[in-house]
Amino acid sequence: MTVNNLLETQGIIHSDPEIMSGVPVFVGTRVHLQTLFDYLESEGGLAEFINDFPYLETQTMKVLENAAKLIIAHPKTSPIY
Repeated sequence: MTVNNLLETQGIIHSDPEIMSGVPVFVGTRVHLQTLFDYLESEGGLAEFINDFPYLETQTMKVLENAAKLIIAHPKTSPIY
């Protein structure tokens, strides 16, 4: 299972061709999941993402928790590597 599949199953993100051309977004928003990872790679990191999108704090923590679980469960086959 990929991170995207897991997050869609849990209702955290979704992809819909009618919303942002099907790019995975946080449910109920037009904020791309990739935006979170772009922030994590930037100098401001997680704190800046939460500051800019405070309404996504809970969903963001769930994304990170699920990604960590997948990496720990399948370190060599994780889609993140």
